[in-house]
Amino acid sequence: MAEVKDPPDEKVMSFWDHLDELRSRLRKAIIGLVIGFGIAWAAREQVLTILVYPFHRAWIDQKLPGTPQLHFAAPSDAFTAYVHQSLISGAVIAAPWVFWQLWAFVAPGLYAKEKKSALAFVFSSTVLFIGGGLFGWRVAFPLAFNYFLSLSGDLGQNGVAIVPTVMMTDYLDFVGQLLLAFGVIFEIPILSLFLSMAGIVNYKQMWRFGRWFIIIAFVVGAVLTPPDVTSQLVMAIPMCVLYFLSVGLAFLFGKRPREG
Repeated sequence: MAEVKDPPDEKVMSFWDHLDELRSRLRKAIIGLVIGFGIAWAAREQVLTILVYPFHRAWIDQKLPGTPQLHFAAPSDAFTAYVHQSLISGAVIAAPWVFWQLWAFVAPGLYAKEKKSALAFVFSSTVLFIGGGLFGWRVAFPLAFNYFLSLSGDLGQNGVAIVPTVMMTDYLDFVGQLLLAFGVIFEIPILSLFLSMAGIVNYKQMWRFGRWFIIIAFVVGAVLTPPDVTSQLVMAIPMCVLYFLSVGLAFLFGKRPREG
């Protein structure tokens, strides 16, 4: 006998109702991002101190002369770099609020049992996003900066030296790109779980796609990380682990695949 599920919300929403709801959720999410940006801007120097720590350690580890420095060429470059940094930091601060708005938008189409996982979805999405950025900062950045700075130094006996002159805007662009990349990558289990619970994919399909995902993971790692094997593995291996963890979650909590 088929299991009887609670119906979705009894109120049937029209296309225009969905559009209004989407507009409302986007507006609230943007307000949260603006507030997050304001908080990050107020603490911009403290945030920059944290972001440059792996670079500072790599400079010392490579025994480079002088003290680590970030430079800017145009008078407005430092301001632009701080704005970019605050946008990324503000997104991290506002992540729980943004994920909650996303869940609130899709919740009316879910069953009552599925709605009970709202807090778990918001909490786990936030933890994974921040955890991905922390993993990049703690593991990937030291490897990347040590590799980059190891390319500097004297070129033999001819008196020519390669001296790193790191621009503030370039540094924060690079760091921001990797932080967001690791944050998004760590969302793979949540996205896969949601798709499997909705019946869009199932664990058998994900398992069969696994070999292709491994190739995709290494391509992404090669594109987004420095051209040394260690840094590429630091991104590709967690992607693969998270994907096959997602297969297990889809098996445990996702909808069963139809026979035949």
